[in-house]
Amino acid sequence: MNFKKLYFLGIGGIGMSAIARYFNGLGVEIHGYDKTQTELTKNLEKEGMKIHYDENISKIPKGLDLVIWTPAIPKEHKELIWFRENNFELKKRAEVLGIISRAKRTAAVAGTHGKTSTTSILTHVLKKGGVDCSAFLGGIAMNYESNFVMGKDDWVVVEADEFDRSFLHLDPAIAAIMSMDPDHLDIYGDEQSILDTGFLAFAKKIKPGGTLLVNVEFIQHFEKQRVSSFGIEKGDYQAQNVRAEKGYMVFDLKHPKGLIKNLKFTLPGHHNVMNATAAIAIALNLGAKIGGIRKALKGFKGIKRRFEFMVRGKKKVYIDDYAHHPTELNAAISAAKMFYPGKKITGVFQPHLFSRTRDFAEGFAAALDTLDEVLLMDIYPAREKPIKGIDSDMVFKMMKNKKKIRVNKDNLLDELKQKEVEILMTLGAGDIDTFRNPIKDWILEK
Repeated sequence: MNFKKLYFLGIGGIGMSAIARYFNGLGVEIHGYDKTQTELTKNLEKEGMKIHYDENISKIPKGLDLVIWTPAIPKEHKELIWFRENNFELKKRAEVLGIISRAKRTAAVAGTHGKTSTTSILTHVLKKGGVDCSAFLGGIAMNYESNFVMGKDDWVVVEADEFDRSFLHLDPAIAAIMSMDPDHLDIYGDEQSILDTGFLAFAKKIKPGGTLLVNVEFIQHFEKQRVSSFGIEKGDYQAQNVRAEKGYMVFDLKHPKGLIKNLKFTLPGHHNVMNATAAIAIALNLGAKIGGIRKALKGFKGIKRRFEFMVRGKKKVYIDDYAHHPTELNAAISAAKMFYPGKKITGVFQPHLFSRTRDFAEGFAAALDTLDEVLLMDIYPAREKPIKGIDSDMVFKMMKNKKKIRVNKDNLLDELKQKEVEILMTLGAGDIDTFRNPIKDWILEK
């Protein structure tokens, strides 16, 4: 791991940039490619990394120790082909994260939903509770304005990603599994395979004598292992008496050694209380102090694009959320309803991936039907080629919502401006975030 010069192929990815920041902080010279310049890549450049935005072999520096790449890069990418043809040492992001984490004690959070929120909450709770961990996060934690947090202790918090079975490169001392809903069927094939070759295989990677915490809803799959559970009103670690009060979620936390009363948490919705419960369970196992835990929850600023308040006025509210699976959509929309009962909620949704839209079209339609009005965008393809017969119209036709319209990037703002919005949500994991500031400016002008 004694590197002097590294190259990141897809450096603008949230997981890739966290690792780039880690090595940059150690004084390693960082170079990289990404398809588009974003707010994140601009920040990486400000931190001293050299990035270019065209597939250009002449811009690859000499003397590289290692090339780190993400599976989001297409196989036909010119630079990837060139590195392979010239026998460069190539490692996937997940392999490198595994190497880094093996040198430390690792607390990992897995699950189809809740990973980023839980790892970010856990990092803040540990820091305030006296455990000075490092952390690799799948989002920008507002308390640290970064997706990488450096610490002095030998604990490292990581997001254990099931995509491409990346999490099987980790060997955690303690891990939580938040959820195991079907997703990434383009990789796993079917639901049983996600369970067997994904999450159950990950559970076996925990070091001997380590601790596994599982969402109580999925505990039946882990009966052969020594495991603790967490949940709301059930489990070894349980949130009790959950309620919304004056802009906070308030709850008590019962754990094997006692009860912590009246915890106040900034993120809305039962799903976020669940995330906080898992984070507290890990933190208590790592010896974090209860006073610090309490302070951290009350002062948690959230994660960029996870129920992020872009505008929070008395008459108008605009929330941006990364939700890209039916379960996540339902969680985000129900959290908005919980915080703003009786208000009209308008949602703009951009589906992410053709395969995911195909696999969960009915679920997406049902989730969007819970909104008062919907603007549905075209599918964001990300790493995929189009699939015949799969488009946003397919979801649109399944929706029963009377107030629905189909939009694209060109007419989204014009269509939105025809609406009288009270609570507005932009939802999706694609490039819908490029509309955040224009929408925010329009609402503030009104």
